[in-house]
Amino acid sequence: MYLIRPSVPADIPALRQLWKLAFGDGDAYVDNFFHTYYQPGRVLVLEENGAVMSMTAWFDTQFAVPGQGTYRAAYLYAVATHPHARGRGLSGQLQAWADNYFRALGIPAVTTVPAQPSLHNFFAAHGFRECFVHTQRESHPLRAPEGTPPFSLEPLSPEDYAALREELLSPLPHIVLDREALACQAGACALTPGGGLYAAHTPWGRTLVCAEGMEDSSLLVKELLSDQPGAESALLEWLPRLLPAWRGTYRVPRGNIPFGMLKWLDPRLEQNWDWTSTAYLGLAFD
Repeated sequence: MYLIRPSVPADIPALRQLWKLAFGDGDAYVDNFFHTYYQPGRVLVLEENGAVMSMTAWFDTQFAVPGQGTYRAAYLYAVATHPHARGRGLSGQLQAWADNYFRALGIPAVTTVPAQPSLHNFFAAHGFRECFVHTQRESHPLRAPEGTPPFSLEPLSPEDYAALREELLSPLPHIVLDREALACQAGACALTPGGGLYAAHTPWGRTLVCAEGMEDSSLLVKELLSDQPGAESALLEWLPRLLPAWRGTYRVPRGNIPFGMLKWLDPRLEQNWDWTSTAYLGLAFD
């Protein structure tokens, strides 16, 4: 017998166990979500005979589309089914229930970042379509010039990062993250030495950097934003000195790498959306 419902705090041990089984994340990473962002209504579960067998967390975000509007959007995260229950359509049932749950909250859009390329087809079967893209680049050689950098990386609070991020992204269709979501991101960044949310005020303009640790304890710059091309180039020149654990991979808005998917729950918005257009999701918890 299935029961689909919002989680309750008593579910947390089972949710943590399912999360780790599905994704292999360590305790510290999983704990960060529950310490910084979890509320009962932000995780939905499918229960079978009293046991949680499928789950999805979701971040309460906004989809800002210049010249069109700003729409509340649920970003699905940690979509997982117990290994012993896969292949039975449980995640699909949970997603269908979640759509009605979001409609009742007045949320017209749902986004997600498939954990693997093959999962794009899975989500497409449940109404999602490709929308969000970025560019992932490699910077080489990883050697900064001699001497003292002409600027520094300034650690930012989630509030300050959110405000500056919106200034830099305002011309683009993009997902807006609030202080709570960025506090969760900051917690994930802090798990690796050197990781964090930063600003750099270069002589050529401002830049924002989100650096998060990888499995080998190196740093990925999972978001690099700037208001001038010269600012990005200046930052990259000195970043090996400013973030010694960085290994050269960084992501910027625009591009052609499929990253995230969109589903409109409002038929009018779906009909009017230009599916040839793209947008930026950015700081997905991928």
